[in-house]
Amino acid sequence: MVASRIDGVCVRGIVGCVPEGRETVDDLARRFGEDAARRIAAATGIEERRIAAPGQCTSDLAEAAARRLLDGLGWEPGSIDLLVLVTQTHDHMLPGTASLLHRRLGLRKGAAVLDLTHGCSGFVYGLWTVAGLLKAAGRRALLLVGDTTSRLVDPDDRAVAPLFGDGAAATALELDGTAAPMAFDLGSDGAGAPYLTAEGGAMRRPDRPARLFMDGTQVFAFTLREVPGSLRAALDTAGWTMEAVDHLVLHQANAQMIRHLGQKLGVPADRTVVALRDVGNTSSASIPLAIAGALATQLAAGTCRLLLSGFGVGWSWGSAAIAVGPLAMCETVVLPGRKYPAESAAPASPAA
Repeated sequence: MVASRIDGVCVRGIVGCVPEGRETVDDLARRFGEDAARRIAAATGIEERRIAAPGQCTSDLAEAAARRLLDGLGWEPGSIDLLVLVTQTHDHMLPGTASLLHRRLGLRKGAAVLDLTHGCSGFVYGLWTVAGLLKAAGRRALLLVGDTTSRLVDPDDRAVAPLFGDGAAATALELDGTAAPMAFDLGSDGAGAPYLTAEGGAMRRPDRPARLFMDGTQVFAFTLREVPGSLRAALDTAGWTMEAVDHLVLHQANAQMIRHLGQKLGVPADRTVVALRDVGNTSSASIPLAIAGALATQLAAGTCRLLLSGFGVGWSWGSAAIAVGPLAMCETVVLPGRKYPAESAAPASPAA
């Protein structure tokens, strides 16, 4: 495991973005039957998922979130020194999606951009990467995370179709000498790669589309094996006790898993964030969407100590203990369906 502390970097705002398209339990019932659909919803805690419109890309969702965040903070695009995008569903094989967003957001020519291909651990890995790079050079950065995983899902596969939704989020970070240190614990185990896959690149079979495969039993076992220790390592690195944590925000895979981990760690239910009912499992965007959806009021009012962990495909996991707030921006917006490409995102309205 990699444990580290990075000081002097502060989170200024978080904006999530989801597409307006939805698929509900009623839609699933028409495919899988009423009883099966209701049982799945009860077990996962997912009542509906947000689905990107045809021709709508990960970059569209990330752009809408980033524009809203920049406008709300009053940051000029030219003041951004670094943009890091984390996604597994790139717009193209090449160029990288971060380069497309650099142009569409109007960042200055000298700004650095970087694509990371991570899934459910991607937000924590992205925070670690951005904070470290900002300490090396620069003053302001955007961390964009998001996936349109629904494109990889076989709609008739009841193991994955009821779970995965689409979404993105933008997080603004800035150098601040008074900021409390961020503590991280990161790890990976490539032996788990076969249990959560989607064929692509040189491995893709030309006679069939890329489809997501997940062995849920293996995913659950991996999570219980690695995540509690990683969270405790992040706490130790921060010098916190579990009692000092205001909120535990885990990757929003399913409600049962989140609650089980919270209980295993001794975190009370009212401090364990469960915020996937209306969006589903949004992969790399799930943690910031959960923060924006469940903690916006508290983070606008003051500082919260957050214990985060993302985990999944790879196997890959990352945990962080960070103090966040007060935030000038913390909200979720909805992107109407539209055709790509477009020079800019349509105006986003607050989520209901």
